[in-house]
Amino acid sequence: MEIQEILSHCDHTQLSVTAGWEEIRALCDEGVAYRTASVCIPPRYVKRARDYLKGRLKICTVVGFPNGYAAAAVKVFETEQAVRDGADEIDMVIPIGALKEKEDEEVLREIREVKKASCGRILKVIVETCLLTEEEKIRACRLVTEAGADYIKTSTGFSRHGATREDVALLCRHAGENVRVKAAGGIASFRDAEDFLALGADRLGTSRLVKEARAASCFSPEEKHSSSEPELYTEKG
Repeated sequence: MEIQEILSHCDHTQLSVTAGWEEIRALCDEGVAYRTASVCIPPRYVKRARDYLKGRLKICTVVGFPNGYAAAAVKVFETEQAVRDGADEIDMVIPIGALKEKEDEEVLREIREVKKASCGRILKVIVETCLLTEEEKIRACRLVTEAGADYIKTSTGFSRHGATREDVALLCRHAGENVRVKAAGGIASFRDAEDFLALGADRLGTSRLVKEARAASCFSPEEKHSSSEPELYTEKG
């Protein structure tokens, strides 16, 4: 799989609590140069990033992040504000405690309310798989599908661990045909990324792939429109 193909599935991410505008601007520059799917940034920087990027790259932000236990009305307000500020994609965290207590209608209602507030933007639903049993993961797939969200996402990257190959495979098996899978957290290398994509993931949430591409000198931003970018791996069967 070519490096550029992998990067095109990447939500180039900076959600550190200490991130300042200079870091976000650099992230945006990298996302444009390496043609990532989007940049995923804190809500407070969405408007500034929109004005800076001027449509050159999709902007993703987070809602109810990272714990998911804000009231549904708060998540709806956050979503509406993000849309006004210029977000193209919303990554929301479900009320994980409600899922674990089998309050499925509450979870379903909340996702639907955020979906409505997103006004047609792509909605990715973070279920924090590292905190769930297998039965809970399967039930989460059903609820995300019923609610009409676009993606189910493994992780915030702020809990016990991020995406695993087993969880991505499970989500891909049980999510509805119109729901794609985003793997996030712990994607440390292009090998990891290629594995997750091969399992069926459509998006990857990570800050490391652009850094790895640059460090490996696989291709530079100046060469980003070249058709001669190298393939990552040549191993056969």
